[in-house]
Amino acid sequence: MTSTLQTSPALERPDLLAEPVLAALRSWSVPSVPVTEVLVAEIDPELADTAEFCAAYGTTLDTSANCVVVAGRRGAETSYAACVVLATTRADVNGLVRRRLSARKASFAPMDAAVESTRMEYGGITPVGLPADWPVLVDPAVLTAGRVVIGSGLRRSKLSVPGEVLGMLPNAEVSEGLGRPVSAD
Repeated sequence: MTSTLQTSPALERPDLLAEPVLAALRSWSVPSVPVTEVLVAEIDPELADTAEFCAAYGTTLDTSANCVVVAGRRGAETSYAACVVLATTRADVNGLVRRRLSARKASFAPMDAAVESTRMEYGGITPVGLPADWPVLVDPAVLTAGRVVIGSGLRRSKLSVPGEVLGMLPNAEVSEGLGRPVSAD
């Protein structure tokens, strides 16, 4: 059964936002896009993962963006970055992201570290409201995808935003080649 998203301006539904996301929206600083363009929709938390969400809510993978947290390590130092790519692609963690973090090794951050660092729920992590010292790497395809669906910081809701907004977030870096096609194997 497919249902459609029932959206409303995000600031009208603070109960559907993780605290850091709510704080970021309350201090919105993207002059060309009013915060009222950031919409939120309540969803079934069991359907928060991208494929299940798209199937249940009639959204396509090319209008859904994933935000993944990457940990880069060099010796005893660990640094983090967020990567935002369309759901039709995967972030180039071992190439582009590893080099951007000047790390010897890069991988998806462990779930507990990602949740603790972001103060968001795993499966709902979003580029809105991330720690101020993290780079937010955004694939250019996200910027041109029109309105995209991303996490809200909680598994029980999603944000809908104009894709170009994600390249205007604090610490956003548009990174050509970040999104790699998903292999067929």
